[in-house]
Amino acid sequence: QVELVESGGGLVQPGGSLRLSCAGSSSILSVYVMGWYRQAPGKQRELVADINSGGSANYVDSVKGRFTISRDTAKNTVYLQMSTLKPEDTAVYYCNAALDYNFSRTEYWGQGTQVTVSS
Repeated sequence: QVELVESGGGLVQPGGSLRLSCAGSSSILSVYVMGWYRQAPGKQRELVADINSGGSANYVDSVKGRFTISRDTAKNTVYLQMSTLKPEDTAVYYCNAALDYNFSRTEYWGQGTQVTVSS
């Protein structure tokens, strides 16, 4: 059973920063595409950012220039550094590991961590 353990959520004022962490096994982080998704109340879950094993990252337009995804292979951890946070960033953030192989997808999810941006 693959386990992804998230941490780092909380309450922050607009304009503030938070760093989310997702710890997993080395076998997962070295092969899978690691991503952060979020789901706000009444909305669908959306991909925020992802990073592949080569270190190439993608971001949803709404967070470009404010969020940075990174991976530390020595610590088997993926991070999401969030800066200049806005109230619309409020959501439950989920860590995801995905592998597409032979026309099928294998993926795992963390338990989610709440991020609330409010004054």
